Amino acid sequence: MAIIQPNHESLIHRVYSAPLRFWHWANTIVISGSLITVLINSTITDKRTITKIIKTQLKAQGATVTDDQSGSVAHTLGDSVWSIHTWFGYVLVALLLFRLILEFFQLTDQKFTRQIKYLYRQFHSTKKERELAKHELTVKAIYALFYILLIIMALTGLFLAFEDLLAPFKSIRHSVKEVHGFCMYLIIAFILVHLAGVFLAERNDDKGIVSDMINGGNNK
Repeated sequence: MAIIQPNHESLIHRVYSAPLRFWHWANTIVISGSLITVLINSTITDKRTITKIIKTQLKAQGATVTDDQSGSVAHTLGDSVWSIHTWFGYVLVALLLFRLILEFFQLTDQKFTRQIKYLYRQFHSTKKERELAKHELTVKAIYALFYILLIIMALTGLFLAFEDLLAPFKSIRHSVKEVHGFCMYLIIAFILVHLAGVFLAERNDDKGIVSDMINGGNNK
């Protein structure tokens, strides 16, 4: 995701390499698609709702359908959506690995870890810009938390996707699923905060965040 910036000059130049921009927008698409599949399965293809619809519609056509039969059809529809969700998850894992590898090949001043170290030093050594350093360091910490959430989502998602191969750990499946779902809500919260921050920055003195993430920014 693009960096949420304060409404004044930043201590870090907003410059984004082409691979990082690719990761950002690809990640945006994949996470959005994944969340949409969750929304669909909790509304449109919800088993209890769709079972009643299937049974009602088939009865209207003169067919005799039991609850088990209509429930089986509803379950199949839900599984189809979850299959798409799983594929989004695989792509998300691939993008996460891409981002971790990219960190080693980024230009030194564009490395996420180096920027955190730089801001930490600025906060402790510079009185003049301490508040600015504190703000940007807080933002970076939030992004670090986002990366951690992605890693947890990826690991728990892979566990659920390959649960048949991980039969010895079946007893913790429910807990893993709960963690996976909880992380999803935290990621949604991050996205909302991120969008709000970008919107406020674009309306004030720190314009160009979105265009920088498209065009790459500059070193001015």
